[in-house]
Amino acid sequence: MKESRMSNGVEAKSWFEKISQALTGEPKNREQLVELLRDSEQRNLLEADSLAMIEGVMQVSEMHVRDIMIPRSQMEIVNRDASPEEILPAVVKSGHSRFPVIGENRDEVDGILLAKDLLSYFAAGEGAKFEIRDMMRTPIFIPESKRLNILLTEFRSNRNHMAIVVDEYGGVAGLVTIEDVLEQIVGEIEDEYDIDEDTFIKKYSNEHYSIKALTPIEEFNDYFKASLNEDEFDTIGGLIMKAFGHLPERNEKTSIDGFQFTVMRADKRRIHLLKMTLDDTSYSNLSQNINPKREH
Repeated sequence: MKESRMSNGVEAKSWFEKISQALTGEPKNREQLVELLRDSEQRNLLEADSLAMIEGVMQVSEMHVRDIMIPRSQMEIVNRDASPEEILPAVVKSGHSRFPVIGENRDEVDGILLAKDLLSYFAAGEGAKFEIRDMMRTPIFIPESKRLNILLTEFRSNRNHMAIVVDEYGGVAGLVTIEDVLEQIVGEIEDEYDIDEDTFIKKYSNEHYSIKALTPIEEFNDYFKASLNEDEFDTIGGLIMKAFGHLPERNEKTSIDGFQFTVMRADKRRIHLLKMTLDDTSYSNLSQNINPKREH
């Protein structure tokens, strides 16, 4: 009994020392802070979702716009000279609320059209005048290198929800929305326009994909014309667990046969969502085998 009390006393003292460090300006580095937060979660002093959001905030402070932007080729756009009858089907099909308005090409972004402004035109009935130049909002242009925490602050201060991303030469590289940034903190914000529950692989660019951990290895191999081992495990999550050798936490990374996986969501029991990236060498080797049009 005495030994048990001593053990509990040492444990309590250790925890007290950690709290004291936090209150006196310590921990002294990021690793110590993360350790303290995860220890708090293990002791049920901090909920797992709260810990995930705190880690998401820390991650956002290190990420840049290029890490999460929607590539130029996948931007849902409307043409400056299109009629409202031509624009409406694209708006309905995509389900988005904001659209870049382009001129002759995607490097010429003249403004941002809000779907609600277009709907106002149709609500006005016959005889209503449509002039897209009067409806569209001024676009915000940002560099690929902008840090996400700074972008989020700017989104809040100027009340914009979308920004056009430009490369070092001034060409349009893609776009980013406030939802894209927030999802890095709170996880994927699902709505009726997100991918179906039975969708395992979501493509963002030829190098970047979201992969559900429950994706069958057979389906992964079929999609990417890969040859990951299907003998020991049925799902990508199982294969990733073996590669780590432990239950990984958010942001841990591993590489298998040229595919670089980052854990995006996981709990104490299993992995839920992965980000898969191809580096330059892997993409060069695999690009001829990947079917860019196929979606699951």
